[in-house]
Amino acid sequence: MGVKGLQYFMDRCCPEACVTVNLREMARQHVSNNLQGCTSTADTTSRTLVVDGMACLCHWYSCKDWVCGGQWKEYVDVLKSWVEAFTSAGIRLVFFFDGVVEEQKRREWVKRRHRVNREVSKIFSYIKEHAEQPGKDLFCLPSGLATFTPFALRSLGQEVFCSVREADYEIANYARQHGCMGILGQDSDFIIYDSAPYLSVAKLRINSLTTIIYDRQRLCRNIGLTVTQLPLLACLLGNDVVSEEQMQHIKNNAMATYRRNNPAPRSGTPQGQMVLAVAQLVSSFGCREEKETELVPQSLNVSAPHRELLKKGIGSYLLPGHKDFELVEISSLPSDFEKHVSPEIVKACREKHVAAEGFMVYSVVCAGVTECSNSLEDEGDTELLPQAVVYKLCRQRIYGLLLLLGQDGNTVDIPAMREWFVFPGNPLKEPDLVSPVPIILPCAQPSLDLLWFSTGPEVSALRLTAFLSVFDCLEYSELYGTIEDSHLAALCLVTYIVLQAQTLSQEDVDAYLSQAVCLRLKSPQELQQIELPFLSSRAVQLGSLYVRGLSHLLGANTASGCPLLNAALMPWHSFDGRLFHSKYLLAHSGIEKAELLDSDLSCLSQFLQLKEKLLETCQKRGRVLQSSPKRPQQSLKATPGVRYRDTHSGLPPGVGEGWRGRGGTAGGHRHGQAWRERGEEGRDRSVYENRNRLWGRGGHRAGGQQFHSFYPDCQDGRPQNISRLANQSRGPSYPNRGRYQLAPRWSRPPADQ
Repeated sequence: MGVKGLQYFMDRCCPEACVTVNLREMARQHVSNNLQGCTSTADTTSRTLVVDGMACLCHWYSCKDWVCGGQWKEYVDVLKSWVEAFTSAGIRLVFFFDGVVEEQKRREWVKRRHRVNREVSKIFSYIKEHAEQPGKDLFCLPSGLATFTPFALRSLGQEVFCSVREADYEIANYARQHGCMGILGQDSDFIIYDSAPYLSVAKLRINSLTTIIYDRQRLCRNIGLTVTQLPLLACLLGNDVVSEEQMQHIKNNAMATYRRNNPAPRSGTPQGQMVLAVAQLVSSFGCREEKETELVPQSLNVSAPHRELLKKGIGSYLLPGHKDFELVEISSLPSDFEKHVSPEIVKACREKHVAAEGFMVYSVVCAGVTECSNSLEDEGDTELLPQAVVYKLCRQRIYGLLLLLGQDGNTVDIPAMREWFVFPGNPLKEPDLVSPVPIILPCAQPSLDLLWFSTGPEVSALRLTAFLSVFDCLEYSELYGTIEDSHLAALCLVTYIVLQAQTLSQEDVDAYLSQAVCLRLKSPQELQQIELPFLSSRAVQLGSLYVRGLSHLLGANTASGCPLLNAALMPWHSFDGRLFHSKYLLAHSGIEKAELLDSDLSCLSQFLQLKEKLLETCQKRGRVLQSSPKRPQQSLKATPGVRYRDTHSGLPPGVGEGWRGRGGTAGGHRHGQAWRERGEEGRDRSVYENRNRLWGRGGHRAGGQQFHSFYPDCQDGRPQNISRLANQSRGPSYPNRGRYQLAPRWSRPPADQ
């Protein structure tokens, strides 16, 4: 959020504070100014640009598709090119990402999450009506982008940090302590910190490495303040700590005074006038004297609670080395959870977190709080559970692995974890209290220290056992080393989803597993070129569900001592949104498995192996996986002569009639934003006739793929004329042994990157 109205003021009302700079020249000049009398090591440090990773995400993700779950291979290529633009100019990059949400900013965090949920609702409404991705006005980052981007940057050899407090603070502090050339971000808080120059990522031109620098001194001259008065200005205007509503009465009085004193105000806009009015008020207090011990001027007429809030807000801007830093109250009390693990575990959790080498363990052990931002979830779909509910049992087992392992049943005094998970229907007024669930291992319960720090083949096997136990997939230990780790991870994840979400069908599983094994054959360019004739809102949510599951795989892997390489759990090795969406549409169309697997025998063999293991595990758990192709229905929106795609199935309009019977095809063509049915005479020229146009450009083999008719010659809902390979892939038919017990539900009914 930054400071309310300040970014607007600098961009629109204070052009002299916005200076265009060339980063190559700026780096050269910065080195020249700092090298006089210094060693050569200062050269590297002074050429360092500190990057606010969270502010860059929406600029980095420039891939064509964003709604289907993300095009992760292409995204990593974009990051690589972006980094190379700086390194080729001799500029070193250091990235910071938010690692925690401070409780003093929780209210603002919740407000933003509700706002994004409303946008997500609009996205799904658009998809259901138009069967295509919305325009840029509804752009939303793919789920999990903030989680996996630090790992992507580390894989590119970059230095990455995750914060243990407010990331803006750690960025400003790092830049100040290391004499860096600047901070690249898009947050007006960086103009308030007395740190390195604030450079705009929104104005960055990567080809020329030019951008805008927001000059702190020029801003102060324009509004008549000193740099030391900026923190009070920020708090009175409103920021993440002090909301603008809490200071509204002060701002109103300041505006009234300003207008009386300035009949012809400098700025014609209310936003600009407000900044000038509050700056005039702050200026009237004068500068703090050295002997003063209060951060808030005594002459400022505010209540005692608001004075304390302002003090906290001002203190959040004061960096070590600032003359008033000793007045800031810093709490360093350990969490209630740290006493349940050894000091070595606490230290390791912090180190993994800061270095962006682990996930979830720091927030569990050192804070007792976990959170997850918005996901692409359809509040109107009552069939699919929110990801927060689906993965709740998984998280409980991770909590148990971290806090209960080796406790010999002494779990009475372990407090519940506080979860802030966003999904439709969750008001987020307070955290959900979730208790750890013990991990059941087929051996003596080891200590977490042994799992993390010991070596040897027995310990390695124990780590794998702990990891698989989180997903109730112990049977898959025999696959370790015989299939790729990314395939093992995908199998664990899909099995877990099937066991927790009873509405998942064989077609959904086929889509998940086929895209996982086919992904390795696709280059980023081939994935970009996959043509999707329409979008399914259900497939959009299933894609988001899978990516959120990858983050849980990562958390379980870290908690288990990393039996798998983290690289195997990254989405660019196991998921692509457009590829998954294409597999989903094909699987629900009844296509034969050989074609679903791109007519690649190796992929087909791997797919059959994975699905056989999944079906065996489901049988043991009493979960019967049914075939349930999502047949289309006419949309509620009735337009003469037009059939829109089904709001639930995601299949093309008109296929309910056109795909019935032997050899039936979907006779439709694009017209505007709807699919229009064609007459019988037009079926032979249907949109599906040209396989290359729809599917061949995506790199599929054997001339591409097409949608087949819905199970011609069906008996009891089963196709009778599919190939031997397709029959094999379905596996044996299992009797119903009862339903698998779902994970504990949220206390309120479930209703959302």
